[in-house]
Amino acid sequence: MSEYDRNAVSTTQETSQGFNLGAALGVGGPEVKEKVDKAENFKGTVIRLIKYLKPQALSLFAMMAIAAIGAWFGIWVPDIMKKVTNCLVDSLQYFTDIRAVELGGNGQLYSYIAPILWTCAGLYVLNALFQFTSGMIAASMSQRVVRRFRTDVKNKLDHVPLSYFDATPTGEVLSRFTIDIEMISTTLQESINQIITGVMTVIGVFIMMARIDWLLSIVALVSLPLLFFVSRIIIKKSQIEFARQQQRIGELNGHIEEMYTGHRVVKLYSHEAESIEDYEAINRELRKATRKSQFLAGIILPSIKFINNLCYVGICVGGGFRAGSGLITIGDIQALLQYTRSFAQPIEQVSNIANTIQSAIAAAERVFQVFDLEEMTEETKTPASVANVQGRVDIEHLAFSYDKSKQLITDLSLHVNAGESIAIVGPTGAGKTTLVNLLMRFYDIDAGRILIDGVDMNDYTRDDIRSLYGMVLQDTWLFNGTVADNIAYGNPGATREQIVAAAKEAYAHSFIETMENGYDTVLNEDASNISQGQKQLLTIARAILKNPKIIILDEATSSVDTRTEKYIQSAMLAMMEGKTSFVIAHRLSTIKSASVILVMNHGDVVEQGNHETLMAKKGFYYELYQSQFAGVNDDNRNDDTSQFRQT
Repeated sequence: MSEYDRNAVSTTQETSQGFNLGAALGVGGPEVKEKVDKAENFKGTVIRLIKYLKPQALSLFAMMAIAAIGAWFGIWVPDIMKKVTNCLVDSLQYFTDIRAVELGGNGQLYSYIAPILWTCAGLYVLNALFQFTSGMIAASMSQRVVRRFRTDVKNKLDHVPLSYFDATPTGEVLSRFTIDIEMISTTLQESINQIITGVMTVIGVFIMMARIDWLLSIVALVSLPLLFFVSRIIIKKSQIEFARQQQRIGELNGHIEEMYTGHRVVKLYSHEAESIEDYEAINRELRKATRKSQFLAGIILPSIKFINNLCYVGICVGGGFRAGSGLITIGDIQALLQYTRSFAQPIEQVSNIANTIQSAIAAAERVFQVFDLEEMTEETKTPASVANVQGRVDIEHLAFSYDKSKQLITDLSLHVNAGESIAIVGPTGAGKTTLVNLLMRFYDIDAGRILIDGVDMNDYTRDDIRSLYGMVLQDTWLFNGTVADNIAYGNPGATREQIVAAAKEAYAHSFIETMENGYDTVLNEDASNISQGQKQLLTIARAILKNPKIIILDEATSSVDTRTEKYIQSAMLAMMEGKTSFVIAHRLSTIKSASVILVMNHGDVVEQGNHETLMAKKGFYYELYQSQFAGVNDDNRNDDTSQFRQT
């Protein structure tokens, strides 16, 4: 949904939508959403969706045809059954014995009535088989469409610029794969089938009624718009109340989650009483909303039945007069009454499905918006090889901006020899991380060029460029899997011996061995079953195992204790040996011994040199350093920075 809220309250509300309070209270109600999504371009999206479904055209038409035929089988039964009724009425009226001939009857029970009953049973069986077949085709078709949608969305997102993910919340991206595509699938699988069946039932019933008696069929026809009008009004009002109910449920769940998440703080400040008062207030509002929503939901079916019963009575009375005049038979009246009963269900189904159709088209529109995203520039047709790359980096007059109206990097030039360690410092927003992103070609530059071993970066493929890099970031990322799988993420073909060797080099082997299953220990989804320092050591082991030509470090020790920091620094020293390294430093004490320090501000390198040279200049670096360590003696500063010396 375009209005998916990403804040805590709305997330709770969205989660609570699956909770059916009516079911919990033992009463029914229509399934409604807080708001029915509508496509901005409904017609255009429908046309585009039809074109997208073209490969499934045969399945779609087969499903619709089989559903329609199955509905007709069920519609024919009352028209055939009236013959049995007429036969029985005649036998009673004229005292005719319909038993077998050998029992003194005329044999109509077996020769006439029984075949009709078997025919009706056969029609009902065919109706069930056709509906089942239609459902199976719809399920198979919808899954193929879902698979194609997800594959196409995934392939598209693989080719869009990283700026899309920067500007789009993760939940919004994931909703394309889950909620939106699933909505389209559900509509294809269920709603279209129900609409075809419902429409065919209404049309077929009216045709059969008109064949029997056109005057009485008008009575049923008049009830159609009345049924639709009443059901729509009540459902529309009930949706408002159900939305209010869902909102209150969201508030209640949000309050409970908040209070129990922070229950220590609540108890510390003795706010239990206020918490309970807030809970009771929300609960009272929920009770009011629930009463209204369940009342409206409860009168939908009685209202439809009431109108249908009026039609039923009208046909009974009118049919009696028509039968008394000899214009129709008792069997005709019975068939008409059966058909009258068949009118209400399709109207109710179509009323409920209308919102689902709207939401499905809106979901399709959002998926198509992904297809319309601008893609990254095309790869070169004749890419250069990275097999013998040493790691020399040259940046020539680089210009880049996220927003074309506001330039970030204007004219950046830099030469880095293979195996050289470069520290990058500067205030927040200076362009440190941007420079790293450009080196890995996450963004395309506006002007200038970046060369690796003298070859323009654009002459390599993006995958080849990124294969040269290893990264250790401040925010670690580990996935739900074994420790060994996480270490081997950058080198899936690595042997267990290679994984263990990388872990030993990263000083991670000792703590891994103490875990319950060693390298086969499964990390949970957010790796909360290991410490922050252990996470960092595993990411360093991952980078070591990949054996990249260029290393990027983003202050990997800023959130760990001093002892763990020394282990991480030693591991990084081993990893950086002989590699070209870019170290983004937030704590200037960690880069005093770096061979070259790049000082960035407003997207440009404003100073360059080693620590002593830059301090002697008393320029921007000097001011930055003094502001960070004002009043602190040099001897007391953390000066364990030998890991960044040129090797």
